[in-house]
Amino acid sequence: MESRTLGRSGITVEGLGLGCWAIGGPFSDKGGFMGYGSVNDAESLRALECALEMGARFFDVAGVYGCGHAEHLLGQAIAQYPEVKIAAKFGYTFDETTRVIGGTDISAPGIRLSLEQSLKRLGRTHLDIYQLHLFDLSIEKALEVAGVLDELVQEGLIRAYGWCNEQPDTITAFQLGSDASVVPILLNVLEGNATLPAFCAALDLGVMARRPLGMGLLSGKFQKGHQFAENDMRTRFKWNLESGKQAKQLAQLEAIKELLTTGGRSLVQGALGWLWAIHPQLVPIPGFKTVAQVKENLEALQFGALPPTAMHEIKQILEGDA
Repeated sequence: MESRTLGRSGITVEGLGLGCWAIGGPFSDKGGFMGYGSVNDAESLRALECALEMGARFFDVAGVYGCGHAEHLLGQAIAQYPEVKIAAKFGYTFDETTRVIGGTDISAPGIRLSLEQSLKRLGRTHLDIYQLHLFDLSIEKALEVAGVLDELVQEGLIRAYGWCNEQPDTITAFQLGSDASVVPILLNVLEGNATLPAFCAALDLGVMARRPLGMGLLSGKFQKGHQFAENDMRTRFKWNLESGKQAKQLAQLEAIKELLTTGGRSLVQGALGWLWAIHPQLVPIPGFKTVAQVKENLEALQFGALPPTAMHEIKQILEGDA
C-alpha cells in the first residue's frame, strides 16, 4: 500500500486507516445510545482478520467505543501483528460492564489511567497516536493536557498526539504551544472544511479524516423511508431521510453519484478518492462492521484519488446547491 508520513510525527502509515467505532457496538450516555447499532463480534473479528490479510496496518479506535469493547476486539485481532500502528482516543470515563459513559476526565492521573487501560485492552506497550477526544475545551485547558501528553511521549508510552478539532485558530495555537503533530478532522465530500488539510500540512501536521463516509450516508445504502434501530445513534440524533439535513445530503449524493463512481469506483471508493484528491497526504479512517465493507474500503486504494475533472464538476454542483 502507498504510504504517507503523518507530518512531523515521522510516523508512516498506509494511505487509508480503518476506524473501529462501529465494531464496538451499542453504548450510551445520559442522552441515549451511541454507536451504530448491534454488531456480531465473530463477524467483526473476521473483518479485522480480512483487513490484516489485505495489508492494513493502521487502525483508529477509542477507549469509549463500546466502552472498551472495540479495543478488546482490535487487541485480539492484532496480537500477532506487532507492526500494526494504532491511533487511540481518550477523555471519557465509562463502565465496561454496563457500557455506560460516566463523564470526562482529563486530569493527569485520569489521562494516565485511560492510557494504561487502553494499552492493556490492546495488548500493547505503547500507542503510536493518542488523541484528545473532547471537542469543546478552551485552548488553555487543551494545552494543560498537552503538557501531560508531552511527558508520555518522553516516557515512550506514546509516539505522537493530537486533538480532535476543526478550528484553524485553535489548531495553530495547540501545535505552537506543544509537540502535537497530528490533527483528526471531520471531513467528507458533503461535510467539513476542505481547506483544512492543506492548512495543517503547511504547519507540518499530519491529517486524518474522521467520518469520511458521512456515518454511512455516502455508501448509498440508505434511501427515503429507511428506519434505524433504536440502539443506533442515528435514531438518537433524529436522522430523517425524508426531510431536513440528511434528505438534502441524499439529494446531493444523487447529483454527484456519477462523478464519484468515475472509473468503476463504488460510491464508497469515490468518497475516499475525493478525500485523497483534496490532499495527497490525507489519511481517511472509514469504519466497518463486515468483511465486505473492509474489502470495499481497502480496494479504494487501487483506484486512488478522483481525477481533477471529476473534482471540478463535483465542486460546481455542490456549490450551486449550497
